Amino acid sequence: MKLILLGAPGAGKGTQAEVIMDHLNIPAISTGNIIREALKNGTEVGLKAKSYMDAGKLVPDEVVIEIIKERLAKDDCKNGFILDGFPRTVPQAEALDAMGIAIDKVVDIEVADEKIAQRLGGRRVCSNCGASYHTEYKPSKVEGVCDKCGGPTVQRKDDEPATVLDRLKVYHEQTEPLKDYYAKKGILAVVYGAEEVSETSARTLKALEG
Repeated sequence: MKLILLGAPGAGKGTQAEVIMDHLNIPAISTGNIIREALKNGTEVGLKAKSYMDAGKLVPDEVVIEIIKERLAKDDCKNGFILDGFPRTVPQAEALDAMGIAIDKVVDIEVADEKIAQRLGGRRVCSNCGASYHTEYKPSKVEGVCDKCGGPTVQRKDDEPATVLDRLKVYHEQTEPLKDYYAKKGILAVVYGAEEVSETSARTLKALEG
């Protein structure tokens, strides 16, 4: 099964990608991860991406698409894959179509902006060992101190309120139009995120059956 996962930053796509990956035994492909992998391996297309990143520029669509194409050609994708973080725009979706890749289902994880701001705003990460906490859902025993190593827990820049609002604005402007794009193809399934992650996962797996 060839899948795309959509959802705003903080909607829990990464968790759902892992659930589907375990259920269907297909790889979850995160754009960020494969760009980092291409850079690390020094592939031709990875070096292309590096030249833009070193100049402080966004990696253009055609280079990202080349990296995706290279990754999808690997043996572990023969029985399907989950794309997480790509496409981000309608032109990227059109480029995916032009590659001749027939997507079976697009799953959109819907979570209200207010809930996302609450989730991300409460996240804390240990600056020493990387352990993650949440001020409301998973607080450390001592506020500001990591349970595991005693290091300081901090709020990442990505999770600061102003940054979260900016990221959501970009998502609504650039990525949300993909819902219409895939709905017109008849392959969009909308999953409403629940309070319990396990309930969202159950809904996600049910959406794959429909």
